[in-house]
Amino acid sequence: MDTAEKTLYTLIPLDEFKAVLGIDDREEKLARFCLVTATLTIEQYCQRRLLRKKHFEFLDYYGDLHFTLKEYPVSEILAVYTFRYHEERIKTYDLLEPDFYEVIPDCGEEYHLPFMLSLSPAVARLGCSLIKVIYYAGYSADTVPSDLAAACLELASWNMSRYRGRRVGLTGNVRGSGKEGEHFEMSMPENVKALLEPYQRKTI
Repeated sequence: MDTAEKTLYTLIPLDEFKAVLGIDDREEKLARFCLVTATLTIEQYCQRRLLRKKHFEFLDYYGDLHFTLKEYPVSEILAVYTFRYHEERIKTYDLLEPDFYEVIPDCGEEYHLPFMLSLSPAVARLGCSLIKVIYYAGYSADTVPSDLAAACLELASWNMSRYRGRRVGLTGNVRGSGKEGEHFEMSMPENVKALLEPYQRKTI
């Protein structure tokens, strides 16, 4: 895999997509565009980041011991910091040692539900007002679930067909084209929605 493909923001490999659709090098630029567009559309529809990424999250602390992290599944906690303000409104912070927190469920478990940061009761004695969590969440290229990859393949293929000018998802009229029946329908296909149902953001 070359560097360009490693940095391509997609839920399925470019080579796999090209092989399934029989895409040659003349359409590679379009294939890349359709894959990235499909991946971003899926993330927007699911209201969460799905590919593995580093996140920086700030949590207001009022004595609670359990915080639901925004992104999931969590694969690694890089650092947790506690912040506190002094009377002069000077903000200082300290690194919280791993003995004082845990993640539920365990990091690395690919559950389709939010992960929770659980703090030790001893944290209450630190007098902090803000907590910063740095963590990795989302699926890496080799751990994307098969149904999620299938949704990306279906949506990217659907877009590829539309851009090729085939009558897939075409209704109405393309503005300025003067041709009937060639308007690109922007809604997501129902079969893709069905595949994505387990991955839509859940609140607990």
